[in-house]
Amino acid sequence: MKNTVVTLQQQKTNKQKISMLTAYDYTTAKLIDNAGINAILVGDTLGMVMLGYENTLPVTVEDMLHHSKAVARGAQDALIVTDMPFLSYHISIEDAVKNAGRLLKEGQAHAVKLEGGVAFSKTIQAITRASIPVMGHIGLTPQSVHAFGGFKVQGKTKLAAKQLIEDALAVEQAGAFAVVLECVPSKLAELITELLTIPTIGIGAGSSTDGQVLVYQDMLQMYDDLSPKFVKGYAEIGKQMTRAFECYHQEISAGVFPEAQHSFTINSAIVDELKAEFGGVS
Repeated sequence: MKNTVVTLQQQKTNKQKISMLTAYDYTTAKLIDNAGINAILVGDTLGMVMLGYENTLPVTVEDMLHHSKAVARGAQDALIVTDMPFLSYHISIEDAVKNAGRLLKEGQAHAVKLEGGVAFSKTIQAITRASIPVMGHIGLTPQSVHAFGGFKVQGKTKLAAKQLIEDALAVEQAGAFAVVLECVPSKLAELITELLTIPTIGIGAGSSTDGQVLVYQDMLQMYDDLSPKFVKGYAEIGKQMTRAFECYHQEISAGVFPEAQHSFTINSAIVDELKAEFGGVS
């Protein structure tokens, strides 16, 4: 079934959980889509997991376009949501609408995601008025990592919790079709989910949100140097890949691969004639 902003809303109404994973390339998007995942996030996390940056801040609109197009070619049924990177919607509302439009027109996304609550409600409103679906993102917003002083849980005090509720309501009122709640205490995320009519997608926000999203490299344990508390490992793909690479290297070094079954044949007489013609050893 083709997933859309409408079908995600129906899932919330029917109390059916929404599944979402990140993807940044054609192959992974195709695999995720075949698994029946409802939505794919082309996240600006690609700066960290694909490009090796320390955080998401260096990611550009061109980076997002490149990866979004690849994902769109691989996914047929999942709703594709592409992140608006740092400074692509902060300078002016006009820039925000233009960049969001590019992500749909050139990046072939179905919707965009941007970080921020009350402060960006007018921006969300302008983008949605341009018929571009917007997913909000509040709580721990990685593009604000320096303002937060690191990757920390948000909304733990009454004042901070109240602000997150106001942010969530502002995002909904501005026209967003869903909102990501990242690193928010589970009870607060449950309250926000009850207050909103649009779906909430949690990441480190407990089990009461309408859906969940994870970075696929995290849930496949593709590296062991970073393991957020909210991540559950579903397979040790990183170790499997390393073992496969090591085995390949060993077989190359030992001359074991390729074997005859991995090679193509030619009539020996032709080779003998060529050797004679070009002075090869007979």
